[in-house]
Parts: sequence; C-alpha cells; structure tokens
Amino acid sequence: MYHFIQKFHSGWAYLALLLLVFAVINSFLGMSSKKEFTTKDRKTALIGLIGTHIQLVVGLLLYFVSPLGKASLGNMTDAAVRLTSLEHPLLNIIAIILITIGWSKHKKAATSQGKFRSIAVFYGLGLFLILIRIPWSTWLSK
Repeated sequence: MYHFIQKFHSGWAYLALLLLVFAVINSFLGMSSKKEFTTKDRKTALIGLIGTHIQLVVGLLLYFVSPLGKASLGNMTDAAVRLTSLEHPLLNIIAIILITIGWSKHKKAATSQGKFRSIAVFYGLGLFLILIRIPWSTWLSK
C-alpha cells in the first residue's frame, strides 16, 4: 500500500502543479488585462485549490504510513532526510494554507481586480513555496 500511495503522490504532483501554475498565470493575465472576473476564472482557481488539497491529503497519508518517517526522527542532521521528513511537509502545508487564504480572500473582494490580485498573490506564494521544497533529486529520479 505504501508504494501505491507514494506513486500516486508523485504522479498527482505533476497534475497539481500544472493546475496551480495555470491558475496563477490566469490570475496574472486577468489582473494585467483588467478584464472582468468570470465563472471560468473562478473555476480555474477552484480546480487549482482542489488539486493542491488532494495532494495534501495524499501527502499526509503517505507521511504517516511511510517507513521512512519513523526511521528519520533521530536523524535530522542528514539534509536529504530533513528535507523529506520535515521541510517538504511543513512548507507545503504552509503553501496550501496560503492558497486557501487566497481562495477565501478572492470571495470577499468586491472588484474583479481584487479577486485576481488575491489569487495571484496567495496562489503565487504557495506555488513558490511548493517549488522550493520539492525533493527534486528524489522526484525526478523515479
């Protein structure tokens, strides 16, 4: 079961990143072109939100069933172990919290520019945090 969850987490990451990048680009384009915030824009942001939340749930499940989790508790001096057991999960949780805040703030914004700005800023920050804490060497070698 562990290997299936691990493969799903790695595979879904591609889709989640693609959805998030698309939502960020869409919001920056909408903000820069000063267009009206439409249902398509809302759905784009919502799909990015859902994709990252699914990734979070699968990642948390993986974290708690992983045999590496228990073994790494006493070995935080190793950079690779610290990345996968502490930095990656913690920063990605913070990133998804930021993305969720962006979704909530966009709903409260009165103007289209405010909606696009909330999504662009918070989703963009979340995307940045996710990208800097992906274990690239492990992820790309699979």
